[in-house]
Order: sequence, then structure tokens, then C-alpha cells
Amino acid sequence: MNEMTTIEQRKHVGLPLDDNAQLAQALAEANLHTLLASYVYLSHEQELLERFAPFIRPAFSLERVEIPAELADELRAKLHHLLTTGEGVRSEAPSDDLVRRIMTVTAGEEVAPEFLELVYDQCGFTPWIDRSAVPGRKAPPAGFKVLVIGAGMTGMAAATKLREAGYDFVVIEKNAEVGGTWYENRYPGVGVDTPSHFYSFSWEIWPDWHHYHPHGADMQQYMLDVADKYGLRRDIRFNTAVETLVYDKETALWTVTVRKSDGTTEDIVVNAVINGHGPVNRYKWPEIEGLEDFAGTLVHTANYPADLDLKGKRVAVIGTGASAAQLVGAIAPEVAELTQYQRTKHWVIFNPEIAHEVSEGMKWALANIPTFKEWFRFRVYWSAADGLFSNVLKDPEWEGNPLAVSQLNEFTRQYALGYMQQKFPDNAELREKLTPDFPIFSKRIILDNGWYDALARDNVHLQDKGIARILPNGIEAKDGSIFECDVIICATGFNVSKMIGGLTIKGVDGRDLGQEWGEEDPRSYLGMCMPGFPNLFWTVGPNSAPNHAAGQNLISECQVNWIIEALDRMVESGAKSFEVTQEAFETWNRKVEERMPQMIWTHPGANSYYNNSNGRVFLSWPWRLVDFFNATRRPEEGTYTLN
Repeated sequence: MNEMTTIEQRKHVGLPLDDNAQLAQALAEANLHTLLASYVYLSHEQELLERFAPFIRPAFSLERVEIPAELADELRAKLHHLLTTGEGVRSEAPSDDLVRRIMTVTAGEEVAPEFLELVYDQCGFTPWIDRSAVPGRKAPPAGFKVLVIGAGMTGMAAATKLREAGYDFVVIEKNAEVGGTWYENRYPGVGVDTPSHFYSFSWEIWPDWHHYHPHGADMQQYMLDVADKYGLRRDIRFNTAVETLVYDKETALWTVTVRKSDGTTEDIVVNAVINGHGPVNRYKWPEIEGLEDFAGTLVHTANYPADLDLKGKRVAVIGTGASAAQLVGAIAPEVAELTQYQRTKHWVIFNPEIAHEVSEGMKWALANIPTFKEWFRFRVYWSAADGLFSNVLKDPEWEGNPLAVSQLNEFTRQYALGYMQQKFPDNAELREKLTPDFPIFSKRIILDNGWYDALARDNVHLQDKGIARILPNGIEAKDGSIFECDVIICATGFNVSKMIGGLTIKGVDGRDLGQEWGEEDPRSYLGMCMPGFPNLFWTVGPNSAPNHAAGQNLISECQVNWIIEALDRMVESGAKSFEVTQEAFETWNRKVEERMPQMIWTHPGANSYYNNSNGRVFLSWPWRLVDFFNATRRPEEGTYTLN
């Protein structure tokens, strides 16, 4: 093709753009690596890409190499000309080899070919297949109905894609609005560990984030906007809770009993159920003597009162996990005095972007420069997800090391120690209190967004001696010290291991899933299916959590894709039920058990909510996100039966 594109081709990529101050600001402020990726993707000019390559390092590399100003200026000038004239835009899509080279250079490290399909799908280069438009696909029959439990991120994904695929469905949501976790968690400082531009649906990449890591309110606003855009609320029954699910083998139907807001119950009969209520939905109180006797205000971060005023109050915070760190960082400046009670130490990492606002120029680039938002999403995915995977994979040469499992893991630990030293250079006692004695990433890490600054304040104290009892007027520590307080805030997490929650589920011949899983030992196939429970699909189930880094949004999308593929198998064959085989279930769990000793979560120093009381890692997915993506393109033949 010649250098001048046709008008039709320019329209295809949204070009030309007006040559105005907004474009100039965007080119000046937007991420340079992503500008490079967009330019080369549109122009196929690999020569410029190779000239940048020597100056780009991985996101967390200690080696910093400045990109020459004249090279950056050349890129901006070339991209400006391309965007404002359309000249140089290639009509054909770039080759897979060129796309992978763009990925490798802009990531600063080799990105293997196996990541291409995931990037095309999850970064929005290729849209989800509209199953309703697939030639020859058999449409779901009239009367075939699916019930979805929960309208959080996974439930909303299921609703969007079920409708697109032509399925009749209803979503049952216990709250008054969509959002799940982000509707319920409203404590001061609540935020998201996953970067904004990745923690969203691949088919709805938002250019309007205010921060690179969204505040809770921003995340909830995104959910509300998605619900508005896709008209999801018309298929959601709010203020309604699912209580019981009973399967009838003869009819292959589930009877789902729900409790309505007026207290009455109703039975809904459906062909299939998708459970999207998630494991971080049922918060737990600490088991501490005297908790119920406290005379002041007692709250949990997961049920935080909107009208709670802490100004000038004496506040105790129980817990030092992610929620506690966010909370303390937010409230420390306004309280009179705060004591935080630490039971478990946590590794803390600082990402400078966590507090950064997205500039107006960057927002404009995300909204207007063709492929920019897709390439920026790739950059975030790589630096915050699979690019970090080697942190959690044990290197046999490091066997027996109490503090690290690989060279990269040790590097990351030193990075965290260096940050702690930087924040508390003259407080060795506090550093000792905060420094864990286990490998980083073996438990959930904390991204610091003000917690360390709060701990350095004169009105904040960290108590690590343990709690003896709660008194009517405060907390007595095990060293005998007493902190008199007005408010106790429990940031003590969720009952993750009891994945069935409060549901009662009866499958074939009355099999009780709650009894089979018990209090803390859930098992499934791919985190989604259990033999004996046909047409029941779990999400975010056993061993499907991406605990090496960001990526729950990807897991949710992949599981929804697989589930709809499973439903389609039923429809295509005229079957009434889809059930994973016992052999596939056992083979899968054996594969997980064989893999887990290679992972950091089985290190002797690891003990977190990823493990049950027997040490079994029931929550974590022990491979990369790309492996989950590949495993969930479609149900594998021979792993299921249709009846």
C-alpha cells in the first residue's frame, strides 16, 4: 500500500484527528512506550521500534536507561503527522511477528508467541465472538433459562455474554445495586490493587479512570456505567438472596429458592445455575474475648457505616492486611489517636503510580488515539500480571532458603526492604516490627498508598504483642498495656475457605455440596464444575484465583466464556445436562496437587488465607494467566458427559 490511505481506511482507524491543543497535550503527557506501540502498529515501521529497543527495560528493573530526547521527539512528530493526515497508516493488520515484536520491545523483555491470542482478546484488539451471529450455531431453545447468582464483576460479565449469546436468564442480587465487592466496601481509603486499565472488561476498556489504581468509588462508578450501557438491570432482581438449590435428576432442572426483600420466599426453576457470589463476600469478625462487650462503636471494614465520623476520636484498628493499610492511611490525619494491632506481618511494595492521577493528556490519548488504550492495557497486564509470575515459582537451587524462592523473588524482597528503609530510616524498632520472615508473594502483598506515612505519625502506634481481650472501654494487649478507645474497626477479612457460603446445594441423589466441601476444603474442575452437580457452574472457585498478581477480571471472563461454551454443547446436542466426569475431576485435582509444591505458597513460611488449616492451597491458580486463558477456550472433549 502507498503512504496515503483512503478516506475509508482513515475512518476505519478513527483518522485523521484534528490538529489541536488536546492532541499536542496528549503526545506530551501520554506514556511514551505506548505511543511507540500505537505508532508501529498503525504504520508497521519496525525500524523506529528497533531504535528504541536498547533504551527500554522491564517495568521493575533497577536499571534505568533514559530514552534520548531527540528519539522521543522524533516519535511524537511522526505520530502527530500520521494522526493528523492519515499518511502512513497501513490498511492491513500487522503480522503476528510484528505484534509480538512490539510487545517484546515495549515490555523490555521477551514475550513469547503463546501470549498473542490472550493479548488480542484481553486487550481488545479482537472483540469477543458474538455467538448469536456465528453461522450454523444452534440458538438456545425457548424456555431454556439460566440463573446467575450475584451482580458483581463476574455476574455482570455472565449477564452481558449470556444475552449476547441469546440465552434467557435472570440475575439474583442480594444488594440494591450492581458492583458486588465495590458496592459493599466503602471504608475510607478503599481502593484496588489491580491497575485501573486492566481491572475492567476487555469489551469495555474505560478511558476515563481518574487514577492508575482506582479508588473504590471509581470502580463502582465503572460498574454502574457498564450496567447502564448494556441495560443489565432489566434482568437483575435486586434485594433478593439465593438460599437453596436442589437438582431434579429426572427433569434435569434446578429449583432455586430465593428470599425476597419482604421476607417471603419464591422458587425459581431453571436449566442451569452460574454462581458468581465470589469468595470475598462474607466478612468475618475476629474471635477475641470480650468483643461483644465493647461499649463504643464496633465496625467491620466490609460493612462500614457511611455516617461514621472519626474526627478527634481514639480509634483501634485490628488487622494489618490490605484493607487495614488502606484504612489507616486514610484516617490517620483526622483521628486523635490510633493504635493498629498486628497479628501477621505483610510485605509492602510501593508502586509510584498508585497515587498518581491520570493526566488529561493521557485520558485524551486513551479515548482518541487509535489502539493506544489497547496497547496501554497490554503494558499493564504484562507488568502487573504474567510478567511477575517467576516471583512465585520456586527455583530448585533456592530450596531451603527461608526468605526467598528464586533470584527474582530475592530481588523483589530487597526492593521492599529498601522502600521500608527509605520510609523509616531512623526507626529500627518499627522496621523490625514490620519485616516479615517469609518470602515476598507467599502471602498477599500490600501496595502502599499512605500506610507507611501514617505509621510515621506521632498519633499512630503499631502494637505487635497480640490482643489479650476486648474491654468495655478499649483493648488490652498481651503485654498488659491498655488502649482506651472510642471506636474499634475490624479489618479482619473474609471467610474465603467456606466457598459455598450460606447456600444449601443438593445435587444428584441428594448429594450435599456443603458436606462434601466442608468448612475449608473445596475442590472442583477448573474452579467451575463438580461431578454430581450437573448444570451448576461455579466461578472464582477452588484453585482459580490469580494469586501471583493482578487478573481476577481475566479469570472471570475466561470462566464465563467456558460456561457459555458448555451451555452451547448442551443446546447443539439437544441434551438436558452437562456434567464434568469424575475422572476429569480427579485428574485435574491431581495435576494441581502435583504442581503446588513448585509454588511459593507451599514454602514452609507461607501461611495465609490461600491455605486451609491443613496447609492445602485451595485458592490459588498455580500457573500463569495465559495458561488459564488457554485452558478455558472450550470444554475439552472427554472431560464431560451430555445427557
